[in-house]
Amino acid sequence: MLTLAIKLILAHLIGDFLLQPQKWVLHKEAHKHTSKFLYWHIAVHGLTLLILLGFNFKYWIGILIIVSSHLIIDITKLHLKPKVNNRLLFGLDQLAHFIVIALVIQLYEPYTINLNTLFSSQILLFLTAILCATKVSSIIMKTLISKWNLRAYTEEASLKDAGAYIGILERLFVFAFIITNHWEGVGFLIAAKSVFRFGDLSKAKDRKLTEYILIGTLLSFGLAILVALGYVYVSGLIEN
Repeated sequence: MLTLAIKLILAHLIGDFLLQPQKWVLHKEAHKHTSKFLYWHIAVHGLTLLILLGFNFKYWIGILIIVSSHLIIDITKLHLKPKVNNRLLFGLDQLAHFIVIALVIQLYEPYTINLNTLFSSQILLFLTAILCATKVSSIIMKTLISKWNLRAYTEEASLKDAGAYIGILERLFVFAFIITNHWEGVGFLIAAKSVFRFGDLSKAKDRKLTEYILIGTLLSFGLAILVALGYVYVSGLIEN
């Protein structure tokens, strides 16, 4: 099953990302289902599947299902593109393709999914920790530092919500480093952030921005460390 899954996923990645020039993408967006490149794209998928599956025609039904569904999904995506958020549409498009791949795998090499595993204590604890390290920590930080209004410093020439996303990503990295027992990664992350923030700190008109950034950074890393240590501790209790 694993070999078949890897081949089908690799074929999808090659067809959707590696062998789809930007010229094709733009032409498809402009001409929708009448674009010749849409059908070239589908043909590339079909050929890639045949090659990776060793031209084994016992898989012809699966190839037909993947190729035809890919065409339908792509046409739907092209017509929804002007109306739906591009990031959401991309995610739904890829999810639909992978669901089809999973169904084809099930067709040839049946497998079972134990839903009880998804609700095990370890999985629920992990999801709780991820939620705490991302959204919950963001709200806590926003509440704690709301007494200082430095929008004139923090929003000038800055991407919208960039600081929030950076904070979420850095806490996820800290969490991953700690639960895998790679504390040195936390030090590397702090050093890397300090280098990138050096320009902000050196160009500040006074020390307000420096203090604000330091407080935010220490809070972010501190919350991530607490969540990670809590996860490790409770996980140990569950295992025992």
